[in-house]
Amino acid sequence: MDTISKARRSDNMRRITSESTTPELLVRRLVHAMGYRYRLHVKNLPGKPDLVFPARRKIIEVRGCFWHQHRHCIDGKMPKSRSEYWIPKLTRNKLRDRQNLRKLRRYGWDVLLIWECEVREQADVSARIRRFLEH
Repeated sequence: MDTISKARRSDNMRRITSESTTPELLVRRLVHAMGYRYRLHVKNLPGKPDLVFPARRKIIEVRGCFWHQHRHCIDGKMPKSRSEYWIPKLTRNKLRDRQNLRKLRRYGWDVLLIWECEVREQADVSARIRRFLEH
């Protein structure tokens, strides 16, 4: 049973966006501060990746732990309520992620996945991004 009203829940869910999330904005600021320039959410690539570096053929994808079910993270746990809704929904997200990643690699793109929980350690994420973009 939900503890808030249906109208309030609907309002909360409506505010959740798939682009320009807080973790994505933090990664964008880090990358920009390093001097790299990128394109955002390129629509002609599978899954509209978050940060695209066309000349380098590289992509950085920032994933939310809950929405993409990060296995090794407390935030990636399946909700206990309304499992008949959440299990199929989050399973479809994971399947779509795998398909998009496979397509991007088949098209010759190198992809770095950064999880929401990893963004908290900015020094570690910065080092990973720099290694990824320089090689």
